[in-house]
Amino acid sequence: ERPANIWTRGVYYEGLMALYKIDRQKRYYDYAVEWGEKHDWKPVRGEVYTRHADNQNCGMTYIDLYRIDPKPERLAAIKANIDSVISSGRYNDWTWIDAIQMAMPIFVKLGVTLNDTKYFDYMYKMYSHIKYQEGGHGLFNPKDNLWWRDKDFIPPYAEPNGEDCYWARGNGWVLAALALVLQELPKTDAHYMEYLDDFQKLAKALLPLQRTDGFWNVSLHDANHFGGKETSGTALFVYGMTWGINNGHLPKADFLPAVEKGWNAISKESLQPNGFLGYVQSTGKEPKDGQPVTVDKVPDFEDYGLGCFLLAGTEIYKLAKK
Repeated sequence: ERPANIWTRGVYYEGLMALYKIDRQKRYYDYAVEWGEKHDWKPVRGEVYTRHADNQNCGMTYIDLYRIDPKPERLAAIKANIDSVISSGRYNDWTWIDAIQMAMPIFVKLGVTLNDTKYFDYMYKMYSHIKYQEGGHGLFNPKDNLWWRDKDFIPPYAEPNGEDCYWARGNGWVLAALALVLQELPKTDAHYMEYLDDFQKLAKALLPLQRTDGFWNVSLHDANHFGGKETSGTALFVYGMTWGINNGHLPKADFLPAVEKGWNAISKESLQPNGFLGYVQSTGKEPKDGQPVTVDKVPDFEDYGLGCFLLAGTEIYKLAKK
């Protein structure tokens, strides 16, 4: 029905590659290589010059596989893609916060892999636009330290209870992306501290919003607007917070209880005995999409939920190993 290297599968392979780093089973690597080869190591539909972040996401795994075995074809198309974005001089492509996760880590990975800071510099231009300019004054709300999904959700738009609409998975994408960027970006980069500050502020803002059962609701500021257990946003928050603890960026005393509750929720309630992952909200952009979210709900397509789960699990593994 749709290309198999679209973002939904790309996020799965992010999780698979994270798992491979802690459990080097050849079948994981081979499965990822087979996927890259099937798509000729190109963005979605072979569109080398696409500007859409969703269609670039697969490049993150291509770069990781290039680092393991530096065959030129693994890097060529995604490099050409990002180079074309840079050469255009236009940096307003990211108009929805999911795009930060779909594309931003590609820039930092290329910069590190090729030892070229132009990727870091342009990445910041794009990040700065979505944070400070998109929709008039940016999608980051410094009052709440949370992110509106896109300009359609900036006030006067409000949830039924009158609060701002902050979508869980959307904010999860941002937290995960910042973790992915910070783990590779040189600390000497001029904007490293801003990314770290944004990561810490977002993580802290999420703490009081966690449900007592360990999950987060799809609507972060309106627990009654399609409230209930949701796996993908919860897994992304657990991933980001656990990575922050593991790398000394978040105080363990403050964040470990939330991480433990979140991981117990998704590993014991979302994950079913037969391996099915429940409570995953289908694709969309806001709390009402993909409802109802239930333990036996099959998301509308693909396996991004599993990718989020694997990202969280790998960091939990590192934490437990310590």
